[in-house]
Order: sequence, then C-alpha cells, then structure tokens
Amino acid sequence: MLATFGPLLAPLDPAVQNLASVNAPPSGAHWLGTDALGRDILSRIIVGARTAFVGAFVIAATSFLFGNLLGLLAGYRGGWIDAILMRWVDMMWSIPTLLVLIVFAGIIGAQYWPSVAVLVVLTVPFDLRVVRGATLEQVPRPYVEAAKTLGVPGWRIMLLHIWPNVSASAIANAFLVFADALVVLSGLSFLGLGVPPGTPDWGLMLAENVPLLFVHPVASLAPGALIVLTATSMNLIGDWLQEQLATRGER
Repeated sequence: MLATFGPLLAPLDPAVQNLASVNAPPSGAHWLGTDALGRDILSRIIVGARTAFVGAFVIAATSFLFGNLLGLLAGYRGGWIDAILMRWVDMMWSIPTLLVLIVFAGIIGAQYWPSVAVLVVLTVPFDLRVVRGATLEQVPRPYVEAAKTLGVPGWRIMLLHIWPNVSASAIANAFLVFADALVVLSGLSFLGLGVPPGTPDWGLMLAENVPLLFVHPVASLAPGALIVLTATSMNLIGDWLQEQLATRGER
C-alpha cells in the first residue's frame, strides 16, 4: 500500500526542508520528528517504501520467472543442458553478491536500476537450483511417465504437470529472494551506491541519520526497523504459503 500510494498518503512533502526545525523530536506536527535538513521523517519513510519495494519486487519476480523455467528445463531434460546450467549456478554461488555490486557501482557509478539488473543475474541461479532439485524428484514419478507415454509435449509436461507440484517451494523461495534483495539494495544505499542523494529510501535514510543516533534515535531507528520488519514479514509469508500449498491436497 505504501509503495503504491505513498506519495498520496504522506502528510508532508518528503523533499521540503525546514531549516527552522532541524533534528526536531517527535511531535504533533512531525510524528517521527525531522532529520538534519528539517525534512519530515514519517513522510520520507512512507514515500521511501516505493524504492525499497519496487526494486526487490522486480528482482524476485524476474528471478522467479527465469529461475523456474531454467530449473524445470535442467531437471526435466538433464544431460548437457543440466550440466551447463549447474556449472553456471556453481559459479554464481561462489561470487559474493554485495562485493560484485560494489565493484559494479564503482565502475558505472551509483545507479539504482543497473544494480537491480545485476542483482537479477546473480539471483536467478538460486531459484534455478531450488526448482531443479524439486523437478528431479518429480520426473521419475508415474504421472510423468504416463504423460510421456501418451505423447504429451515436454513443455506441457514441465509447465502443466510438474510445475504445480514444485510451486510450493518455488513460491516460498521467491519471498526469500525478495527479503534478501531488499536488504542488499538497502545496504547499497547505506553505502551511498544505490539511489541518488536526497531520494527517500530506507537504506539511504539510515545512513544519513546514523550521526543522530544518540541525539535523535528515531531518525535512524525508524527506517532500520522498517527494513527488518519487511524482510521478516516476507520470510514468514513465504513459510506460510509453502505450508498451505504443500498440504493443499491433504484437506
């Protein structure tokens, strides 16, 4: 809701500076106080939900799409296709994600969407590995053998027969990817390598307000708490969905 309607819900303009009210504590006018430039912290947190959510959502959705397709292909076809894809997965697993993003940002500069694109490439192998493992478990089962015997095309077997049976793990993993992407993107912004300066963003707000931790703790603790709560919520939702989808045939 905040990511979609944040600018409409924010009580004040998050970019407006009021130098007469710098580092103000929480009050009726500013429920979470103001930062070092006199900007309303609550408004910036509400609007900042968009940059925090959209990038992580794009990463999770794109990784889910390509990871599931490649994972089904590797698990069902096997052979040289599986070998090539798994060597790529092994290589990606050996690369420290945040370090790669820092190097990439150092080369092209601090840009949000290029960092999202790089993170997609680094994240797809995680979905691929999960779906491939679940697919390998399904391939020897009688319903797959029966479909092959009836001459059902391979793509149809993968998408309409196997994938519904591995969807619980795939969907749960997508929520884990979202939480991880949220933390990584916030970390980049915290290091000054994510969104441009002045952009309402939880990670950037955390970095800007760290010096105020002992003077005005809400300024730094509020965006940090939102990062933790959102990432934790996504993990819990993913676990719940996995339980619901995995046991849907038992009720």
